[in-house]
Amino acid sequence: MQKTAVVLINLGTPEAPTEEAVREYLREFLSDPRVVTIPRFIWWFILNFIVLKKRPAISAKAYQSIWTDQGSPLMSNSKAIRDGLQNQADQQAAGEYEFTLAMRYGQPSISSAIETIKQQGADKLIVLPLYPQYATSSTGTALEAFKQGYESWPDAPTSHSVVEYHADQAYIAALADSIQRSWADHGRAECLLMSFHGVPERTITQGDPYLAQCRQTAQLLADKLALKPAQWRLVFQSRFGRAKWIQPYCVETLQRLPQEGISSVDVVCPGFAADCLETLEEMALQNREVFMQAGGEGYRYIPALNDDVKHIGALFALVASHNDKSHKQESA
Repeated sequence: MQKTAVVLINLGTPEAPTEEAVREYLREFLSDPRVVTIPRFIWWFILNFIVLKKRPAISAKAYQSIWTDQGSPLMSNSKAIRDGLQNQADQQAAGEYEFTLAMRYGQPSISSAIETIKQQGADKLIVLPLYPQYATSSTGTALEAFKQGYESWPDAPTSHSVVEYHADQAYIAALADSIQRSWADHGRAECLLMSFHGVPERTITQGDPYLAQCRQTAQLLADKLALKPAQWRLVFQSRFGRAKWIQPYCVETLQRLPQEGISSVDVVCPGFAADCLETLEEMALQNREVFMQAGGEGYRYIPALNDDVKHIGALFALVASHNDKSHKQESA
């Protein structure tokens, strides 16, 4: 039996909710030219003399508000996804798959994951960035970083990448099931807000498919839930800097909804495989205050899929499908 190594890649996280650790993390993250496309010399000055002087203290407080006994939620949730996938693999295809977690920024690094895989003696590699929708600043940079390490690996096994899964039926079904369970347990708000991480508008005009894929995910999810157009909204969160980002903006929508007669919202983030700072602090806490101060009466954040059994099943099916395709290609 051939062994397939699967590398799960997520964004990354500071090692501690401290100003020093956050500064180190932000320096690596914001130095990536795929994340910030401003000319390097100009951005170097802004990053080192403005952003890294002020932002670490602000972000450290935000991390402190969500940090757990297990550490960073993004890290613990990503590990839970990895463990869930390994458990399912062991049950359904014992010995065929070995799952390894890597972070694009911080630890465990992609290079350390490659070293781990070398020791496993894998026959094939599958790279799965944990981003349903492709964006240059997320999936693109993760795959590029992996490629750099892979190309320097003598006699490396065949590698295949999962570039996106924004329209995967099992993924959409897992999202819908999670929302329906929340409604069954807590009741249903007047409007479902589907919030995705924003990107600068210029990246879309340059050909990035991210906006179109977010719209497709949102529409498929709305269809799966049998929602009418007035019962859901698509928005984008986490805007950074002064440049124009893709719209509609989440905060502006939350401020406007009570004026339109919508007093309660459920919020879900279909672009996040694992809960993290942007979901637990920004969406669940900060933006709740925005909505309530604007006159809203009810606000509920529906958690990311994390290691939900249907999410694990969808991701494992995705990996198995790519593994089968690669096997057929090799046999052809």
